[in-house]
Amino acid sequence: MKLPARPAGVLFDMDGVLTDNNAFHRQAWVEVAAELLELRLSEHDLDTKVDGGRNPEIIERLTGRVPDAALALRFHDAKEGRYRDLARGALREVRGLSAYLDALQARGLPYALVTSADRVNVDFGMEALGFGHRFKTRVLGEDVSRGKPHPEPFLLGAARLGLDPAQCLAHEDAVNGVRSAAGAGCTVVALRTTAPEEALLAAGATLTAPDFTGWAAWLA
Repeated sequence: MKLPARPAGVLFDMDGVLTDNNAFHRQAWVEVAAELLELRLSEHDLDTKVDGGRNPEIIERLTGRVPDAALALRFHDAKEGRYRDLARGALREVRGLSAYLDALQARGLPYALVTSADRVNVDFGMEALGFGHRFKTRVLGEDVSRGKPHPEPFLLGAARLGLDPAQCLAHEDAVNGVRSAAGAGCTVVALRTTAPEEALLAAGATLTAPDFTGWAAWLA
């Protein structure tokens, strides 16, 4: 695998990038969409409409209409609560990640979290992975007015590092996340934890990888 030129900073999505937790999110979507939206989600729905973005935007993709504030909040609380129930005690970091983060820090290369998740889920994930001290710079779902696939999350992530997006490497796993990062001008290396390689490349990824094994050596 030919890796890109060394960046000035790195932007990481959380779900599917720091931890391979997509199965828990998908199961929560299936259960709560059936209960609150009366939708029976297919694998195609999960593959093409659910991954990447904030919950109200995903509901709009699924139903064709923007949910009112009460439904959006009720759904969000139920779905994310169910996700945490399913994932509790089961989250593990993606292979090679800690060594990669250590190498970034040792070389003075800044990195940030750019996720659609809310603060509760981010805190849950950071605690489970032991990464609370790692990601001081964060962009969460509530920090932006337009979620992925819009470029705003990654534009803000680069800005919070004091960098131009073109100087940044972004790691994503979902098609809409890749579109967001590529649309912001980042070089995107996508992980194949959620979507197939061909879909990630078509969305704008420069290349794909199964995990972060070997990435620390790339920075050496």
